[in-house]
Amino acid sequence: MRNIADQDRANILIQALPYIQRWAGQTIVIKYGGNAMINDELKEAVMSDIVLLQLVGINVVLVHGGGPEISQMLNKIGKESKFVNGLRVTDAETIDIVQMVLAGKVNKTLVQLLEQHSGKAIGLCGLDGRMIMAEKVITAEDLGFVGEITEVNTGVITDATKNGYIPIISTIAGGYNGAVYNINADLAAARIAAELKAAKLILMTDIKGLLKNKDDEDTLIPVVNVSEVPSLKREGIISGGMIPKIDCCVEAVRRGVKRAHIIDGRIPHSILIEMFSDEGIGTMFY
Repeated sequence: MRNIADQDRANILIQALPYIQRWAGQTIVIKYGGNAMINDELKEAVMSDIVLLQLVGINVVLVHGGGPEISQMLNKIGKESKFVNGLRVTDAETIDIVQMVLAGKVNKTLVQLLEQHSGKAIGLCGLDGRMIMAEKVITAEDLGFVGEITEVNTGVITDATKNGYIPIISTIAGGYNGAVYNINADLAAARIAAELKAAKLILMTDIKGLLKNKDDEDTLIPVVNVSEVPSLKREGIISGGMIPKIDCCVEAVRRGVKRAHIIDGRIPHSILIEMFSDEGIGTMFY
């Protein structure tokens, strides 16, 4: 008698095959953050997903933030975290902490974790090879060393992937005057994906995706054409904290990324579900 569970597993593999063939040799950029970066079980799932993607021939670039870790370190030295419109106010003392935490502790911890899953990783930040160059963000309230990206130089990233490494990138940028800037990780991932001409940008979040009714997860909107975004904003469907994330997806697609996705990083192996299943997960922007 046929084992139904075995048949289900076979069907999953059969469904994945055309997607493996489709994405082999392509580049995808994953912005890693939220609960998937804190919960140990989810961290393990993300790392195994990334290694599997590389093993089937996909070039994976991982971009990460580290807001909670930065806030934790600032708290240890008795410094209060302050935000304006979602951006961290970053004075001279804070940018030193940001650089130390992002490019140091968080980045190298992720490198070690990926290598524990038999991956081959290299830790980078935007200062390496002048990868991310920025100028100071000018707003009504001075944010200090918060940067706006002016250029992305992908040479060091492509050198890494050509040599079989998974680049893990922290979003610290260099200024033309020698300053160091803190960069929003979603924005950095979008620009890096565009410059790499990536097939996909995946933003891992703590939400299911774009919801027609933000209080009802059953109202997920699975597919959005970027031309629909302005009307969705006017209707209030895209609002609050979703606005900057979706703006990043729109920016990436308009700069040439084929697909951008907001996926629920709280679900184990959500990356594989998006990459290798007919249904996908979250909301896709095209």
